[in-house]
Amino acid sequence: MKYLNNLIEDSLFTRMKSGVRKAGLVVLAGVIIGVGVYGCKKKEPDSSPVANQPTKQLEEKIKSYKDCKIVFASKRVGDRVNSEIYTMNPDGSGLEKLTDNGLQNVGPLWSPDGKKIGFSSYREGNGGINWDIYIMNPDGSEQKRLTNHLARDYIGSWSPDSKKIVFYSERTRNPEIHVMNADGSEQKNLSYNPSWDGDPSWSPDGNKIAFASDRDVNMGIYVMTPNGRSQKRLTNNPAIDEGPSWSPDGRKIAFVSRRDRNMEIYVMNSDGSEQKRLTNNPAIDSDPSWSRDGQKIVFRSERDGNSEIYIMNPDGSNQINLSNNPAYDFGPSWSPFLPLENKTIEKK
Repeated sequence: MKYLNNLIEDSLFTRMKSGVRKAGLVVLAGVIIGVGVYGCKKKEPDSSPVANQPTKQLEEKIKSYKDCKIVFASKRVGDRVNSEIYTMNPDGSGLEKLTDNGLQNVGPLWSPDGKKIGFSSYREGNGGINWDIYIMNPDGSEQKRLTNHLARDYIGSWSPDSKKIVFYSERTRNPEIHVMNADGSEQKNLSYNPSWDGDPSWSPDGNKIAFASDRDVNMGIYVMTPNGRSQKRLTNNPAIDEGPSWSPDGRKIAFVSRRDRNMEIYVMNSDGSEQKRLTNNPAIDSDPSWSRDGQKIVFRSERDGNSEIYIMNPDGSNQINLSNNPAYDFGPSWSPFLPLENKTIEKK
């Protein structure tokens, strides 16, 4: 669950239930196109075991990724509440600022086709200031509001074909999972449950939506079909499990759990089996997002005393700080392979 307190003190991924809840970040689904994964492309294949690479080798491998970006939110504008959306290269270089309105812009998610970025923003609209869902071009231009409701709406995930967006909304008083077309039309409730439902994440094959819910008292990870049917629980732990994120091949789900008394990142099979902890430190680790080839997970961590963007192998090894900034950085998400016409020019 990603909580929301004033602006999400822990991030649109450190959130809100009974007062503090999250807005979901999710991994965008990867799709196979032509000769390779529709995602970050490596310059050349690497046959060495990823899990055992020394940090220096991992850093070189990160730099070998091309034509992809990491989008995230940051409070580096010098305001504890307001945040803007940025992109950077997978090695932390090439920082670009996409929004610049002095407002709360969070939860950025790249569409699988690379043409749009969806996000949540706290702006004026519908008779007052509220949380709504927006989209923009990858360079930050043409920002457009998709929802305009008195209740709070938080972005969750794009469908694999980029034609729909799943989100969660408080328009029924308790948060529920909703879906809409990518232009904001045909908004409808999927979960229909009196409990808290949030953090929706669409599977890469388009056949399932993972989400978090407290319908069975403790917060757990569930899945359902895109029409809201066949809702099934995957985790069953007395602690809070939240923030599911599908791997590009659909075989794994990364998620956040408090079963060790603080927020750590775990991974499990898509049926809920073989749950394994990836991070292990006393600070908060959350907001996992897979690279398009499934070889990396980007996440946020407070282990350095403030919230930073980190990257690691999918087995939890070789965790590296990418953002290295005294400001509050959070909510990272990988881009797919970027079409040439959508690439932004790196500032010198």
